[in-house]
Amino acid sequence: MPAHQACLNIDELRQRARRFLPRGLFEYIDRGTEDESALRRLRDSFEQAELTPRVLVDCNGRHTGVTLFGRDRPLPFVIAPTAAAGLVRYDGEVLLARAARAAGIPFCVSTQSITSIEAIAESGAELWFQLYVWRDRSLTHALLDRVAACGVDTLILTVDTAVSPKREYNRHNGFNVPVTPSLRGALDVARRPAWAAGVLLRLLADGGWPGYAHYPPQFRTRITDAAAHDPIRLCDRVSWDDVAELRRRWAGRIILKGLLAPEDALRASEAGVEAIVVSNHGGRNLDSAPSPLTVLPRIMDAVGGRMTVLADSGVRRGSDAAKLLAAGAAAVLLGRAPLFGLAAGGQAGAEHALAILQDELDRSLALLGCRTVAELRGLSARYR
Repeated sequence: MPAHQACLNIDELRQRARRFLPRGLFEYIDRGTEDESALRRLRDSFEQAELTPRVLVDCNGRHTGVTLFGRDRPLPFVIAPTAAAGLVRYDGEVLLARAARAAGIPFCVSTQSITSIEAIAESGAELWFQLYVWRDRSLTHALLDRVAACGVDTLILTVDTAVSPKREYNRHNGFNVPVTPSLRGALDVARRPAWAAGVLLRLLADGGWPGYAHYPPQFRTRITDAAAHDPIRLCDRVSWDDVAELRRRWAGRIILKGLLAPEDALRASEAGVEAIVVSNHGGRNLDSAPSPLTVLPRIMDAVGGRMTVLADSGVRRGSDAAKLLAAGAAAVLLGRAPLFGLAAGGQAGAEHALAILQDELDRSLALLGCRTVAELRGLSARYR
């Protein structure tokens, strides 16, 4: 039996990922920002939330499916955009896309993917695309044309990253961008021979350290090169005007990711976007940001019925997802959990992570007296 199959929960996959990945890469995925208070609050919010079960309910025939954006899906999950997937395993973004296809859920491609949207599209998965707005808007608009040409109809605009957050552990580990080769880093890699042989050496054989495949050719650099050229740096002047411009240019669905204030959710509904993701970026950006679970009820009060509300950040159990769904989320984006599965066992490991969460969600439905995900909305919830 493959080793990842012995993992019974996401934390056990996390521990296996920790043993496979170099420390710098693992901590880049696993940790938060500054004092990591937001990361701790994420876990606390799930642990303190209670759902009151209904008993003596016939739960036979229950299912974990949802209808999202007019399509029936077997799970209320989306694999979230993550920048490091192509370093976790060789061809990691493609492997995640294949895992998403096998599960019948969307895979969201990151602007900072090291594999191109064109190559990932060959997986046959339903692809969404996550967008960071660059300082040169014309380059951003050209990227949108490229994405649309691949048949993508859903765009996720990340709105909570005006600047790069302060993650001191990346600097200490030498995993800050640009990645700085060092003796410490070399020793770190040497302690992970399976990753070195299965990922790093294959990447080097393909032409050296990878870069970001969606950057324009004239500005494309490797992750070991100097920081990005000014035209493709993160822009701190992104505003609602940019949302309006995207609405004019993008014919498909637009989702804004990273909202936590009800006022912003209300404005998003007025801006003509189809959905929002209530998210604190997995506790990786603003360390004083609230947890999505604590603000979801107020956001649903503000925009419920006007637009689709999704949520993410910190989901490690199917019961965590159940709490977000009970609070109003139509679906849940998963970031770290599929990455831990990917590290532990490649595509099969990512599929195993999704299967674990589906099983736990199904058990939660039964124990709560629900036959469907939609019935979670009727449960009373409280915080201890």
